[in-house]
Order: sequence, then C-alpha cells, then structure tokens
Amino acid sequence: MRLCPIDLGRSRIRCQLPLLEFAPPSSYCRSHNLKQDDIEYAIENTQVILAPERQIATFGNTSFEFHLISELMDRVDQVRIRTGRIEAERPKILSPEYFCRMMLEGFGEKAQKYVDRLREHAQQIAVLRYGFQFRKSGVMEETVSASLQSVIDRTRRVVESASDPNGAIIQGVDEAWEVCLLKFTIEMIERSAGENIGDFKRRGLI
Repeated sequence: MRLCPIDLGRSRIRCQLPLLEFAPPSSYCRSHNLKQDDIEYAIENTQVILAPERQIATFGNTSFEFHLISELMDRVDQVRIRTGRIEAERPKILSPEYFCRMMLEGFGEKAQKYVDRLREHAQQIAVLRYGFQFRKSGVMEETVSASLQSVIDRTRRVVESASDPNGAIIQGVDEAWEVCLLKFTIEMIERSAGENIGDFKRRGLI
C-alpha cells in the first residue's frame, strides 16, 4: 500500500508519490510583498535545529511549541525570536473516490489522466489529510543583540532543560517566517506519516 500524506490547510499541497511539494497561496505572497524568489529562499534556508521528540498523534490532536529564530536582514547581530504554538489535528483517512474528486476540483482537466490512474489502483493507495491551526496573535516576539549561533545555543539549552517533548527550534528567514513555519509542518508530516499509517493498519482501518 502506498501512502500519500497531504495537508489541506492554509497552503496548497501538490501531492506526489512519495514526495511532498508545497507553495504558499498567492494571496499570502501579495499581502506580505513576497516574490517567488523570496519564498524559495525561505524554504531553502529553513533548518529545524531541534525537532520535537513527539510526532503527530494518530488518534488525537498534538500541540507543538516552536521557537523560530531569525537574523534581521538590515541590522548586524540583531536576532528575533518568535515563540508560539501550532496545533496539529489528528490525521484523517480520505477515501480514494473523495481524493479523486478533490484532485479534479483543485487541478481541473490537467489532472484527469492522473486521477484515472489513481482510480485503477484505488485499493492500493491510502491518503491521509493533515491539518494545522496557528494563530499569529499567540506568537510572542523578542529581539536581542547577539550572534545568531549564541541565540540558538541559549534557546536550545532552555528547551532541553524544560524536557518538553513537543518543543522545537527552527532557524529561518525573518521576512518570510511563516513560510519557514509551514516547512516545519511539512517535515512533521513526513516524520509522522509512517507511524500514523501503521496505527491505522493495526486497527484495521485501512
């Protein structure tokens, strides 16, 4: 059985087997004055320094606390730390027929051949839907005068001393920090999908 994890939240996910590709919606780019090059730069320069010990739970919601650290582009040795929580909803199993309809609605006639192939192998494909909730109002920001590495090291010591299995440290780009957070959620899906599908199989749900 092939697994195809997808996220249908604020961002568009193009699903390929077995890879995930994603792109922020055009409305987000316009409202933040971001060009495609800015998005690609943010994606390429996002690094998860400390990943949560826990993965996305199969049969319940999971809350992750993130510390997103970025250098200010116009000032030397000025680093911003954003701290907040992102809620991962329990993954849902989509029926092959529902997924096929969704593909057609999202991509139109160009997806018809791919959807036809999916229908031929519907019983060998499991599709999971992942969702995340994130509120900017809950994010705290702090700007400190220090080198990027020293801030990362200090934040890591704080998170590790707290023994929080849901804590994460992300190094990203200041102007496009939400894109960096989006990439983090995609990596969490990739880490969790195998265990999630195993849990579903053990319960006879797929």
